[in-house]
Amino acid sequence: MSLYKASIIGGGVIGGGWAARFLLNGWNVSVYDPDPEAERKIAEVLTNARRSLPSLYDKPLPAEGALTFHGSIADAVSDATWIQESVPERLDLKHKIYAQIQEHAPGKAILGSSTSGFKPSELQQGASHAEQILVAHPFNPVYLLPLVELVPSAITPTTITGRAIEILSSIGMKPLHVRKEIDAHIADRLLEAVWREGLWLIKDDVATTEEIDDAIRYGFGLRWAQMGLFETYRIAGGEAGMKHFIGQFGPCLQWPWTKLMDVPELTETLIEKIAAQSDAQSGAMSIRELEQLRDDNLVGMMRALKRTASGAGGTINQHEASLPEPEPRELPITVSRQVPQSWTDYNGHMNEANYVQASSQATDRFMELIGADAAYVASGRSYFTAETHIRHLAEVNAGEHISITTQVLSGEGKKMRLFQSLFRTDGELAATCEMLLLHMNLKTRSTSLPARKVALRLNVYANTHADMLMPHGAGRYVGQKTGRI
Repeated sequence: MSLYKASIIGGGVIGGGWAARFLLNGWNVSVYDPDPEAERKIAEVLTNARRSLPSLYDKPLPAEGALTFHGSIADAVSDATWIQESVPERLDLKHKIYAQIQEHAPGKAILGSSTSGFKPSELQQGASHAEQILVAHPFNPVYLLPLVELVPSAITPTTITGRAIEILSSIGMKPLHVRKEIDAHIADRLLEAVWREGLWLIKDDVATTEEIDDAIRYGFGLRWAQMGLFETYRIAGGEAGMKHFIGQFGPCLQWPWTKLMDVPELTETLIEKIAAQSDAQSGAMSIRELEQLRDDNLVGMMRALKRTASGAGGTINQHEASLPEPEPRELPITVSRQVPQSWTDYNGHMNEANYVQASSQATDRFMELIGADAAYVASGRSYFTAETHIRHLAEVNAGEHISITTQVLSGEGKKMRLFQSLFRTDGELAATCEMLLLHMNLKTRSTSLPARKVALRLNVYANTHADMLMPHGAGRYVGQKTGRI
C-alpha cells in the first residue's frame, strides 16, 4: 500500500494526466470533479497511460496505487501529500477552490496549480496559507511528457520548493525551476510566439494548418526534441559557435519578418477557416486514436533519446535507475518490463529482433550481477556473444508485461553459457534464448580469462544452477523436431 497520496482537484485532460502520472508511480490518488463524466474520462486517460508510460522503461514501474473519487474537496484532500489544482483559468474560481482546500488539507501538503498563465503571487492572494501554493505547470500528456514548470513566489519557502522538486522528480518528471515569476512562465511564452505567427500565416493564406505543422514536425521540431533552441543554434554557428551564429543572423531580427507584437482578430471567418483546415488535416481519426498515435510517437522518440541520455531520455534514465529491482526468485529475474509498441510488427506481435533485444538486456543485467558491469567494461574487459539460439513458443503483444529468468548452464574459463526463459504476463513460456558468450580483452580484441572476482561470482551461479534440471530446449539446433530435447 502506498504511503503517499496525491489529490487531484479538476479531472479534465490535465487533471486526468496528473492522476495517471501519480497513480502509475505508486501513489494513491483521490479525485474531486463535479463533472458526472469525470470517472469515465479519467478511466480513458488511464487506459492510454497504462499502454504508453511503462513502455518508456526497461524496468517495471511500482505497483499502482489506489484511485478514489470523492463528492467533496474536503474528502479528496484529507491526508494528501501533494494537491494539484487543474480547474479552469479563472482567478476568482481558483481563489474560491484554494479556500476550500486549505480549510481541510494537511498543513504540510504542497498545493500545485496547473495554470499556464497566472503568477504564483496572484494565486496566493487572500490565501490563509499562501506559502503552500506554487505553480506546477505540466504539458499534455502529463503522464508522458516530463517537463513541469515549477514557479514559486518571493514568499515561498525554499524548503517547499526543494520538496516539490524532489516529489516531482520521484515520479519521473523534469522540474524546471523558474527563478523569477512572469506571466505564462517560460514554455508557453515561446509557444505563444509560434502560435501568433501561425495565425497570421493562415489569415494571410500563406499556409494551411497542415503545412504549418509539417514545417515543425519535419524540421526544427525534431531538432528541438533533443537539443532545444539555443544548443541547436550553437551547432548552426559551426566551429565558431554561438557568437558566430548571432553575428551572422542577429541583424535579421531588425527586419520586418514577424508580427509578434500584433495578433490577427479572431473573427468568426478566421475561426471557421482554421477549424475547417484542421478537420481536413486530421478529422478522419477520433480524439482517442489521435492520442494513441501521439503517445506511440512520443514513446518511440523518447526511447531513442533514452539511448543517448539526451533531453527527456536523460530524465527517463534517472527515474528508471531509482525504480526497485523485481523480487528475486530461484532463478534471477534479469528482465521485468512492458513491451513497447515499437517492438511489434505488421502481425501485431513482438518482432523476432526484439526477442534478441530483450535477451540482450537480460544478459547485460546478469553481467552486472557477476560484476561485469559498466565499470568492468570501462576497465577494458567484457563478454561478447558468440552464438544465439531463440525458440519462439507463443505470441507476445504490445503492452504485455514480460519477465526473463537467466540460468547458467556452464561458466568455466573464458566461456559463459546462459539460458534465458521469457514469460508472458499469464506465466506462459513465450520464448527461450540460449547464448554462448566469450570473455574478451577489449584492448587486444582477443579472448581472455575474466577477472578473479567475476569468475568467482559466475562460479557461484553455475554451481547453484547445476543442481537444477536442464531446461527443456537447451542444446537444440535449428529445425530439430519437438520432443528430441
